[in-house]
Amino acid sequence: MFIILSAILACTAAHSAQYRAALVADMDTGRVLYQENANELNYPASLTKIMTLYLTFDALEHGRLNLNDYLIVSQSAANAEPVKLGLPAGSKIRVEDAIKALAVHSANDVARVLAENLKGGQEESFADLMTRVAREIGLTRTNFENSSGLPNDDHMSTARDIALLSMAVYKHFPQYWHFFGIKSWTYNGKTYTNGNRLLGSYAGCDGMKTGYTKKSKYSLVATANRDNKRLMSVVLGAENKDVRANVAAQMLNRGFSMLNNGATPVSVTKPVAQSVPQPSPQASYTPPPPPAPTQPVTTFNAAYNAATSAAAPAYSKPTTSSPVANSVPGSAGVQFGAFSSRSSAETQVQNVKNKLGVNAVIETASNGMYRVRVNGLSESAAQQIKSNATANGIDSYVFH
Repeated sequence: MFIILSAILACTAAHSAQYRAALVADMDTGRVLYQENANELNYPASLTKIMTLYLTFDALEHGRLNLNDYLIVSQSAANAEPVKLGLPAGSKIRVEDAIKALAVHSANDVARVLAENLKGGQEESFADLMTRVAREIGLTRTNFENSSGLPNDDHMSTARDIALLSMAVYKHFPQYWHFFGIKSWTYNGKTYTNGNRLLGSYAGCDGMKTGYTKKSKYSLVATANRDNKRLMSVVLGAENKDVRANVAAQMLNRGFSMLNNGATPVSVTKPVAQSVPQPSPQASYTPPPPPAPTQPVTTFNAAYNAATSAAAPAYSKPTTSSPVANSVPGSAGVQFGAFSSRSSAETQVQNVKNKLGVNAVIETASNGMYRVRVNGLSESAAQQIKSNATANGIDSYVFH
C-alpha cells in the first residue's frame, strides 16, 4: 500500500507545475482528502455551467420548467461566442436538449438561452442570481458574470467552491445527475462527444464537466464510484487536455487509496508555473471578506452540510409568464437569509422589521441553520416584499 501511494504522490508531483489547483473529496461526507491551492482564485470557464444547470434543475423541481418545454433563442443567444450549437435567433430548443447541450457539448449559446428564459430575458440578472445562490450554499470566493464562463476578469471561483457546488447538484438533484455522464449526444443530425475523457476510461467514472478558455486553461470536475465510495476530483488551470485528465485520475486514485488506508487529509500550497489570475485593477469584483458572525457559516464542512441538506433552496422566476405567478394566495413566502446562530437570525428579523415593516419569523432548517422567513403570502405580495427588500439592501428570494 505504501509503495502504491508513494507512486501516486510522485506521479502527481511530476504534473504539479502544469496545473493551478486540484483536490479530491468524499462526496458522501464532504471530507476533502487532498487539496492543492484549493482556495486560490481561478477562472472557472465552462465549469460555470454547473451552476446554470443547478438553477435549471431547481426550476424543473419546482414546476417552473418541464423537460418537454421549448425555449426561444434570442438574437443575443444566437450571437454567443463558440463553443455553441449555432441555433438561429427565433428558433426553439427543448429543455431536455438544452441540458444535454450544456452537459455534453458545453454550448455557450444554449447557456444564454437558459439564463434568459429563467430570468426575464436578462443574462446579467441571471448571473446576479447565480452569485447570490452561490453565497447561500457556502461558495465564499465565487463571482459569476455570465451563465457560460466566457472570459470576464471578474468571473472567478476556486477549486473548493467548484467542488462544493458540484456536491450540491449531486445531493439536491440526483434525478438529473445522469446528464453529466452522457458520453455522446446527437442533435439535428450531428453527434457531440463529451470532453470528459475519464468517462469510459476510468473505472467507476460517472460524470461531470469540463472547462476551457485561454485564460483559465483546461479544467475538469470528475466523479467516480467504487465499492460504494463516491469521490470527486477538481482540476483547474491544466496546461492541456492530457494533463487535465491525468491529474483528475491521479487525484481519484489518491482519494480511493486514502480512504482504504484511513489516511489523514492533506492540504498543500504550491507555486504554479502560470500566475494565478487576480481581478484587474479596474475590476469591480473583490473577494468577500472573512465571514462576520452575522453571516452564514463558511467552513467547508459546515458549508457542505448546508449545501447538501435534504431540500434544495427554491428560486422563483420573477416574470409574469412564470407558472408560479398564478399560485394560490397564501402559497408563497420570502426568505431573508439563513444563519448559523439564532442571535444572527434575530438581528436580521429586526432589520427586516425596521426597514420593511414586515414581521418575519425564524425557522430551523434540517441542517441546523436558522432561516428568517415570512410565510403565507400571495405571489404578488411576496414579489412586492422581495422588491422592497432589494431596494433596501436586503438579500431575499421568494419560495413556494
